[in-house]
Amino acid sequence: MSTPDPAYRRPIDLKHGRVDLAFGAGGQAMAQLIAELFARAFANDYLARGDDAAVLPALTAGERLVLATDAHVVSPLFFPGGDIGSLSVHGTINDLAVMGARPLYLAASFILEEGFALAELARIVDSMATAARAAGVAVVTGDTKVVERGKGDGIFITTTGVGALPAGRDPGGARAQPGDAILVSGTLGDHGMAIMAQREALAFESEIRSDSAALHDLVETLYAATDASAIHVLRDPTRGGLASTLNEIAAQSGVGMLVDEASIPVSPAVQSACELLGLDPLNLANEGKLVLICAPHATASLLAAMRAHPLGGEAACIGEVCIDPQGFVQLRTCLGGRRMLDWLAGEPLPRIC
Repeated sequence: MSTPDPAYRRPIDLKHGRVDLAFGAGGQAMAQLIAELFARAFANDYLARGDDAAVLPALTAGERLVLATDAHVVSPLFFPGGDIGSLSVHGTINDLAVMGARPLYLAASFILEEGFALAELARIVDSMATAARAAGVAVVTGDTKVVERGKGDGIFITTTGVGALPAGRDPGGARAQPGDAILVSGTLGDHGMAIMAQREALAFESEIRSDSAALHDLVETLYAATDASAIHVLRDPTRGGLASTLNEIAAQSGVGMLVDEASIPVSPAVQSACELLGLDPLNLANEGKLVLICAPHATASLLAAMRAHPLGGEAACIGEVCIDPQGFVQLRTCLGGRRMLDWLAGEPLPRIC
């Protein structure tokens, strides 16, 4: 992502202008877009060098590198509680955080469609920059491509993150054990329903906002509350929601799970909207919640740590891991019966992240 001086031509009209094919052609127009928009928004010493990659400081002894990448194609681009820009930062930071890593740096790749409004692009980039600064993470390199009109959908963003995993931390989907407690950090389904409401112009009595947020500080709080070995699994239940996430972990670990429906936090607004639309909140995407599976002795301290954090005020213990060679996830219903909590079949909410 080179950042030459744009003085050779008049400034780009970021208020009324449109993306042009020349912005992705590798010439002066592309260099000017990078200098006047991306480099200005993400300003840091690594990016200012203008090289093809960033040379980063070595990690301290005992820490391991963690790398994560994610593509973001949400529609609509702007929604209550966020937009594709902040979402692209939060999504990759969270992929690092649930591995126990401290996020350090981000790379960003933009695929733009010819004719996309530069004002909207600037708004998205500014949102990304704000989210990255708030998380203490620098966007240190990137790439921009432009496709012909009609061959894209405005903007797609891919972000790649680098993090540092401190010694002693080793959460993973294959580490759930019978007897472990299953915790969630707050209400479920907020992001998926916010996208649905915005896309379909649905009006509810209470506005439903996306929960999009960076989870790394919450994860650090959890590790400070107990010994690292007690935290067995961390996962952010994005596409497919809680149901698919628990089934994925159960399959990785070769265990079963029993979850209490009455203990699962869902906001009244999301619950009402799901009943109206025939959707299950446990299948809806989340972008600012985590699932934690931990040793039983650490349940109380971790739940208290969650609830004391701004992102975990409605945290709850929702069930436990059990022995089950079939790897079934079962839901103990409010009526006292049990039903299978299965993987999401199909995709009720396309383009949610």
